[in-house]
Amino acid sequence: MSQWTTNDIPDLRGKVALVTGGNSGLGRETVQALAARGAHVILAARNPERGEKAREEILQSVPDASIKFMQLDLASQAAIREFAASFLEAHQRLDLLFNNAGVMAIPRRETRDGFEMQFGTNHLGHFALTGLLLPLLLATPKSRIVTTSSMARAMGRVNLADLQGQKGYTRWSAYGQSKRANLLFAFELQRRLAATGTETISVAAHPGYAHTNLQSTSATLSNSNLELWFYEKFGAFVGQPAAMGALPQLYAGLSPNIHGGELVGPGGFSGMRGHPRVETKAQREYDHPTAERLWDASVELTGVDYAQLKQSQSTSV
Repeated sequence: MSQWTTNDIPDLRGKVALVTGGNSGLGRETVQALAARGAHVILAARNPERGEKAREEILQSVPDASIKFMQLDLASQAAIREFAASFLEAHQRLDLLFNNAGVMAIPRRETRDGFEMQFGTNHLGHFALTGLLLPLLLATPKSRIVTTSSMARAMGRVNLADLQGQKGYTRWSAYGQSKRANLLFAFELQRRLAATGTETISVAAHPGYAHTNLQSTSATLSNSNLELWFYEKFGAFVGQPAAMGALPQLYAGLSPNIHGGELVGPGGFSGMRGHPRVETKAQREYDHPTAERLWDASVELTGVDYAQLKQSQSTSV
């Protein structure tokens, strides 16, 4: 397991995968790896020009790849609903959903619905998308939902009294909150899926320290030359390429050793780099009462109620 690579990905012909944020970084590497093994991949991204460019570039490397671009703005609940409706109309199955897209440590901004941008995009956007696509996921045998968290989850806590950072905001604590929310969502979703007896499972992953455009975008938007310098120097020392950073979420989505409710991250130095491994202590981070309250708040904020899981009884993973 410690040396798992894209060479271990099975034949995916006949499978359908959706990757949010598929135009760059971890998402792009994930799209390419899946398409190279025969999956039909939907590359979802906010910017049509960048999304189509990424699709064309991947096709140059994998000429026979089956990749479709679909526009998705996770900072708009209306856009998410429109995307989900189009997706459900066009597809008969969904084997793999990679909740990968995100924004990192930016100055306080709001989504079109008035949510704090990081919480609204990273967590609420994916919460709504997953819930809207859930009927198709449940109808697809052995489907998987992989939600990307981060080591930065340690920097934040889920502040249920001020989820939108209106009483106090720091960009790193807000990012940490959104990434902790991703982890709690993945674990709580698995608990609820397991209670229904479905074959669909939910898994979390994180890339360690991977070189992507998130770091430079964060520093640029925050007007921090010091942070940009730090990323360049520190990242060169401990970081890893985006292709390696994508391995944990690919492993989470494709390994036969995954059964639901795990967190997969790099197995090397301090969890920042290396081949994927299951982090056996991650379940200690599953604060069930907070996860339930976050779930209820997310339903209220998005209006997506996961009706198919309502009959589930309160059981543990």
